[in-house]
Parts: sequence; C-alpha cells; structure tokens
Amino acid sequence: MKNVLKVAMFFLMALPLVVNAQQNHVFPPGTQPNIHNINGADYPRIGEDGRTYFRVFAPDAKKVEISFRGEMTREDDGHWTLVSKGPEVVGFHYYQVIIDGVSVADPNGKPFFGMGKWVSGIEIPEKGVDYYKPKAVPHGRVNESWYYSTIRKEWRHCFVYTPPSYDKEPNKKYPVLYLQHGMGENETSWSQQGNMNFIMDNLIAEGKAVPMIVVMDNGNIEVFKTAPGEDPNQARQKFGADFPDILLKEIIPHIESNFRALTDRENRAMAGLSWGGLQTFNITLNNLDKFSHIGGFSGAGSINLNQLDEAYGGVFKDKKAFNEKVHVFFLGIGSEERPERTRNLSEGLKAAGINNVYYESPGTAHEFLTWRRCLHEFAPLLFKKK
Repeated sequence: MKNVLKVAMFFLMALPLVVNAQQNHVFPPGTQPNIHNINGADYPRIGEDGRTYFRVFAPDAKKVEISFRGEMTREDDGHWTLVSKGPEVVGFHYYQVIIDGVSVADPNGKPFFGMGKWVSGIEIPEKGVDYYKPKAVPHGRVNESWYYSTIRKEWRHCFVYTPPSYDKEPNKKYPVLYLQHGMGENETSWSQQGNMNFIMDNLIAEGKAVPMIVVMDNGNIEVFKTAPGEDPNQARQKFGADFPDILLKEIIPHIESNFRALTDRENRAMAGLSWGGLQTFNITLNNLDKFSHIGGFSGAGSINLNQLDEAYGGVFKDKKAFNEKVHVFFLGIGSEERPERTRNLSEGLKAAGINNVYYESPGTAHEFLTWRRCLHEFAPLLFKKK
C-alpha cells in the first residue's frame, strides 16, 4: 500500500509541472486548432489569414520536416516549429511529419488514408461556405457493409450512405450512386476527407438533391506497384483492373439484396475522382445498359476526339442514342490542374453532338475541395424526373 501511495504522490507532484509547461506556451494570436486534431491537441493551428502553424515534440531528432512545407526549427524545449511562408489554399490537404528521414502521421491528428498510406490532414477554412459541414438538418447514416468477394477470394466491405428518410420510410426504395475514390485512397476517403454525407444531407434538406443511397467501395488502387522488370505503362493498365467485375458482379448485387435500392438503370449512377474517374468511364461507358448518370471528377481517363466513334466500343457513334440513354454526363476539374484537357474534351463532345455538363472549380488543384465541389454540383442533377 505504501508503494502505491508513493507512486500516486509522484504522479500528483509531477502533474502540475506538465500543466504549467503547457500554460507557459503562448499560442500565436488569431489562431485556432486544426479541426482534424485529436481532442486536446493544440497543434497544428490555422491562422485567420490561412497560414499554418506546426509544433512537434521530438527532442532526440536531428531534423524534422513537414511534408510539402519544409524544414522545422528546433526550440530549446525539444519542440520543433514551422510556420507556413504564406496563406495556404482553402480546403483539405494531406501532410506528414518527417523525422530524420522517416515519414509518419502526426500523432496529434486523426488518421486519413491518402497517398497510399495513413497520413494526417489539415483543413484551411473556406469563409462563408458551409455546404460540406454538419448543420441542424436531418442526417443520414454511413453504414459499413461486409461481403465476400469470390473474385478476390477475400472479405471486403463498402461504406453505404443512406439518406435521412431511409429508416423512417421502411417501404420506400431509393436510387443509388456508386462513388469511387482516387489512386492512393480507399473506401473511407469520400466520407472522411470528402465529407460526402454532410454534402448529401444538406442538399437533400434544401430540396436540391433527390434522396439517394451512396456506395463507396475500394477500387483496388491504394498503392501502385510494378513487378521487377515490368513496364510501368503495362502496370497502369492492370491497376484496379479487377474492379469492374467486382462492382458489376458482386457489389451491385450485394447492395440490391441488402438495401432498399431501385434496381433499374434509370436509378443507377456512378462517379469517381481521378483514377476513380477512369474506372467510372471504363465501367459505365462499356455498360450503358446498367447506368444512366455518369460523373468524372478530375478523371484520369481521356477520350480521343479524333477517334470518337471508336471509343469505348463505339458508344458515342450514335449520338442520339447516347444522349437518350445518358441523362447526365458530368466532367469536372479544378482550375489549377490543367483544366484545358477536360474543358477541351467537353467542348469537343458538345461539338460532336454529345451532351455533357462541364464544371470548373475555381482556385483549386487535384485535391478534395475540387471533388467536394464536383459532388455538390453533380448530385443535384441525378435522378430527376422528366
């Protein structure tokens, strides 16, 4: 008992020292903790002007950096600090702490899967914009749904958003949007980095979007690798190549058997960002008997306008038939990621008689604010009755 009391007294005596050390630290004026910090973590911080402030405790390190931002400065107390040179672009951005050459997630931050690994995220507030934030409106659910893949011979899971009315109207069936992540991300990305559930909640509450189910699965494009001696271009052709069969033969049947989903092509849509956009084009344009709404957000694919009639098995050859089958063909991209490639494609398709919607996100690059904005523009177009 005496030993226990001695240990307890030791911790009680040491505790004020820790508290006082924290109290003596002065936060940069006008800053707030990053919204993705774990509870109680004060850093990273965001300034009113959009500058970022990092502070990492690594007393034995020789060199500490913040990815994409630069080398940190060592302080006398074993902390390392860095202040961004200027305001950062609004939206969500990945980062890692690099300690003596080893890249790790920030222990003060919540984890996000991006860049092919678990990393950290920082959010620069977008003033006056709240469409991807939680509001006092009815909220849907993001459910985790497991199934066995005979194609991959493994257990898999998808995340499924059901709208606020799903549990309240047990006899109602809903259209479905299959929404894919990009290279180096996974099935968690759209609900974590993308805030898709809040985007959908808010659009539905405002009457701008039809209540729908949204399915987010793993496109098998988490980490790009080449085998010894393999040509990278050939490896890219195989990257995620088994996903179309998984979606068509396993995921869609699983969703339609376990959720109240409408099962006709008129009530089925697909969209994806970056490499997920390529997967979307490859799946939907080769299977127009199954999809009627298509979205590419910074899509990695390309359509040769000079050989338009041969693309995707000739799906564009009969322009009238394509326009009748595809109710929405959406092409979105950020203004800072060479938008001319998608803009030219949109204009070329329109000149050839193919209906499409072009959206350009102002001031954003290949990043989640571009894709949040794309989803916000795309979702209201879906499943509208003629």
